Amino acid sequence: MADAPTGNRPVTTWEYSPAPETTPVVIPDQTQLYVGGKFIEPHSKKRFATVNPATEAILSNIADGDAADVDAAVSAARKALKPWGKLPASERAKYLYRIARRIQERARELAILESMDGGKPIKESRDVDIPLAAQHFFHHAGWCDKLRYAMPGTREPRPVGVCGQIIPWNFPLLMAAWKLAPALACGNTVVLKPAETTSLTAMRLAEILQECDLPPGVVNIVTGAGATGKALVDHAGVDKIAFTGSTEVGKQIAQACAKRGTRLTLELGGKSANIIFADAAIDQAIEGIVQGIWFNQGHVCCAGSRLFVEESILPEVTRKLEMRMKTLRVGDPLDKNTDIGAINSKQQLAIIEGYIAEGSREGCTVCQPNHQTLPTKGYWCRPTFMTGVQPAHVVAREEIFGPVLAVMSFRTPEEAISRANNSPYGLAAGIWTEKGSKMFDVARRLQAGVVWCNTYNQFDATSPFGGFKESGFGREGGMQGLAAYLSE
Repeated sequence: MADAPTGNRPVTTWEYSPAPETTPVVIPDQTQLYVGGKFIEPHSKKRFATVNPATEAILSNIADGDAADVDAAVSAARKALKPWGKLPASERAKYLYRIARRIQERARELAILESMDGGKPIKESRDVDIPLAAQHFFHHAGWCDKLRYAMPGTREPRPVGVCGQIIPWNFPLLMAAWKLAPALACGNTVVLKPAETTSLTAMRLAEILQECDLPPGVVNIVTGAGATGKALVDHAGVDKIAFTGSTEVGKQIAQACAKRGTRLTLELGGKSANIIFADAAIDQAIEGIVQGIWFNQGHVCCAGSRLFVEESILPEVTRKLEMRMKTLRVGDPLDKNTDIGAINSKQQLAIIEGYIAEGSREGCTVCQPNHQTLPTKGYWCRPTFMTGVQPAHVVAREEIFGPVLAVMSFRTPEEAISRANNSPYGLAAGIWTEKGSKMFDVARRLQAGVVWCNTYNQFDATSPFGGFKESGFGREGGMQGLAAYLSE
């Protein structure tokens, strides 16, 4: 145990012995595509490496699908659509239940793969990502025979058709479950395109689909880079696109879908506000700040990356936040003691470091804990917060998608609301106060799809998630998330 000075007060930090996850997981040297219920070679015969961001070691070589592979996958999905849609709802539910149970049975393996491929701490992939992925399949299995209640006034809800789904690299398996489960529950078939840097759990999910005897073509998985996703978006045989990712790419997809009249849901970027009022339970709020910005290295679209603190408590909050930040352990994602893992890629690390440097140039005070030695290999960024931030500063306006927090102050609730809404994004927000009336009043006036009160980053399959403005449109999860996958 050692004391690290913070201002006039010491903060106790503990030395933890290594606690690595040692369960062996076999990763193939190369992957294939999953089309029509079979694993097949990519048309181009090309592959690209996927790298462990904590070690920079190559984990596997991922099949690089092209337009021909996308076409084959869409054809397989189209062929499977009618029989899958006509299957009794109770039978569709059995498949979803089976998939959920198999995810639970292989949870440890999936969690390790997720941490190795994406860099997130094993305790997060083990306790959050994988359980929530299973939960989404369980939840939507229950909706299969209740779709009329999801669409009041509709005589017979019908599936939309073939759905193209493009998922991001920050929550690979969870995002796949978010999109696959409602689509399948509603009788649709799917072509899924995982993120380029995190395809391993998607291909392991394909194995699970085979084990569960899901009919061929109901789900097809085509890995690849941006060109693969573009081929899916542009394919005339796709009836609906669901995309989670950057706002820039989302705008391009929206334009492409508008030309053909393809149905579309988008879950895009965010610059979410976390508002701390003077009457809040400060220590509880500090934990909410930590959870809001440093969970998953800040690789979260709804991360509470703008912190608004009532002026009278700003010194106390920043002091306690600095103390708490120094207790966070940065390191090996497979170590059960790790709080902050590796940044997903070298490119993303460069972006984050660029924003930190820009904040410093703009006159912000950059606070980082420097008492820990970072690994010599891999992509690492210490948890960071900046004070002296003004609303016009780049770090207060643009999504960084990393463990970087911009701290600002306010004097009145009206000022807090105005500053929080002064953003092109509108995905999420947090409110910390002990007054229920203030909680409801502020939440009602915030332009955010999700508002958490006295907590942050709480997710559940029964609760809809989505944003406003440049954070996208449509909802995923809950009864509301079914609407995008149903037509009259």
